[in-house]
Amino acid sequence: MRAVVRRLCLFIGALFGMSLIIFAALRILPGDVASVMAGVNASPQRVAALREQLGLNRPAIEQYGAWLAGVLHGDFGSSILTGRSISAQIVLRSQVTFPLILMSLAIALLIGLPLGCAGALATRPRMRQFFRVLAIVGGSVPALWAGLLLILLFGKGVGLLGVLPSQGFPLDAWAHPLTALASLLLPALTVGIIVAASIMRYTRSALMEVVDSDRIEFAMACGMARRQAVLRTGLRLIAPQLVSVVGLTLAEMITGVMVVENLFALQGLGSMLITDVGNRDLLTVQSELFLLSAFFLFIGFVVDMVHQIIDPRLRIQGWEQGR
Repeated sequence: MRAVVRRLCLFIGALFGMSLIIFAALRILPGDVASVMAGVNASPQRVAALREQLGLNRPAIEQYGAWLAGVLHGDFGSSILTGRSISAQIVLRSQVTFPLILMSLAIALLIGLPLGCAGALATRPRMRQFFRVLAIVGGSVPALWAGLLLILLFGKGVGLLGVLPSQGFPLDAWAHPLTALASLLLPALTVGIIVAASIMRYTRSALMEVVDSDRIEFAMACGMARRQAVLRTGLRLIAPQLVSVVGLTLAEMITGVMVVENLFALQGLGSMLITDVGNRDLLTVQSELFLLSAFFLFIGFVVDMVHQIIDPRLRIQGWEQGR
């Protein structure tokens, strides 16, 4: 329990430190925030009014305190360009981005894990070479090119088969789950296939390291076939490594999702961030970057907790340190 509390405190501390970095970065950069947001041709009166409206004329510590207090209450403020609540926009866009990430990860695991195991179990040199080349080629495919190829194959109206939507997301979001899932399937396949290549490569390499170990031989001596020993004992041995890889992959997928959301015209967090950067709505960008940073840190926290659950040695070590 103490280990969990300690890691939770580290997570909160890291989140606080990240908020400081994001807040300072947007103010240390050259140029005045109000001048950038007002535009090149804005009058000095317009810049001064905008600076007062945003509170930029107050000391930096007061600005940070006001922003952090709003974040703790779930209020990220309002967009200076649209006047809409940033929190409401984030909640709306999250209904696209996070389901897309989870679907992409599920597809990646369904493809990558079996192929990685098959690559480790392959005994013929040609089969091993085939799985090695497959992992390299799959990981080298750009997300933009893969998405365009899938649209040409499966996209309605333009694709060869024309069975899946290739643009947009339902306005009523998840009121009709099947329609929403169909809209996300092609983008999820685009990201999932590329990520599957990385998971396949890591799974294959990790299993190859333990396939000739004493534990696999002991499992075979207990009556297991080689295939059973590798799939049961081997996967259990490499589980902590796979959890770390999946956690890092999940955090990194947000960058791939940004490209895919724009390609498939999905109104998610990635497209929102790109649009706000282009529109120079820097205070909205500040809140979006903080949310993405919190997501990355949360994934790391979850991975650490899962390690504690699946690896008894870490639980014992944490218990000894907490005494």
